[in-house]
Amino acid sequence: MTDSAQDFETRGSGVEQVSWTDHDVELPGRGSTSIRVAQGPPDAPTVVLLHGLAATGRLNWFTALPALSERFRVVIVDHRGHGRGIRTDHFRLVDCADDAVAVADHLGIESFIAVGYSMGGPIAKLCWSRHRDRVRGLVLCATANHFLRPEAQGVVSAVFPGMVVAARAMPRFFLDRIIDGMTRGLPAGDRRDRVRCEMAPSDPATVLQAARAVIRFSSRDWVAGIDVPTAVVITTQDQLVPPRRQYRMAASIPGARIFEVTGDHLACVRAAGQFVPALVEACGYVDACSLVDHHC
Repeated sequence: MTDSAQDFETRGSGVEQVSWTDHDVELPGRGSTSIRVAQGPPDAPTVVLLHGLAATGRLNWFTALPALSERFRVVIVDHRGHGRGIRTDHFRLVDCADDAVAVADHLGIESFIAVGYSMGGPIAKLCWSRHRDRVRGLVLCATANHFLRPEAQGVVSAVFPGMVVAARAMPRFFLDRIIDGMTRGLPAGDRRDRVRCEMAPSDPATVLQAARAVIRFSSRDWVAGIDVPTAVVITTQDQLVPPRRQYRMAASIPGARIFEVTGDHLACVRAAGQFVPALVEACGYVDACSLVDHHC
């Protein structure tokens, strides 16, 4: 079905209206997922937007869609168990990367720029490592090579299996807690209600599995091998993914260019006035570099 940009994200938000199409698509051998597509200009390059933990594609990227669609074909994906993403009993980041490429296959897209925010950063990098002929470049936002020190990973991730079991037994309770965390700071009212409605289809057990997968993720051993143009959008006041880890990731990727945004981990929404122009510039930089021997 075609939306007119008058849904939960844009009404009363000050975000410019843009036309898009929402699809529920069946990916052979994988399952059904939800995507949003803005066609952009004729023959525009494609960016595939990969969202962060507990969010949905629409929540993570609604502020950026209008500006990006002026220059790019934009594809927004819901990850497994998030929003209307594929249902699964065992969440894996590699499956999310393969899902993104399967969506590109479904849409007839030969290559794309993978744009990842927070958890979407590992997924974007895995798109490159697993499908190198499909990824023209990377834009990595508010993310890192790893999210916890190795000595802390085991202790923290050990509690998640029990929480997943509990979430399967009491899904409404856990989903309400996740939604409360995501809407904290939003005043009661229509917009908060629309955000809750967008997150209502999420599976809390899968979201908890995703949190464990993020905690256990590390690309430190292979990130230096990234050989496509890469931009790193750093949220300089981030308390969830410390800026020092974001800068360290940028330094570990050959030729990566840094774009700074003064904002916290929710800068994509809270500091959209800075984040969106930086994101568009970063995507434009990667696109231009990918046309010139893969480097600038």
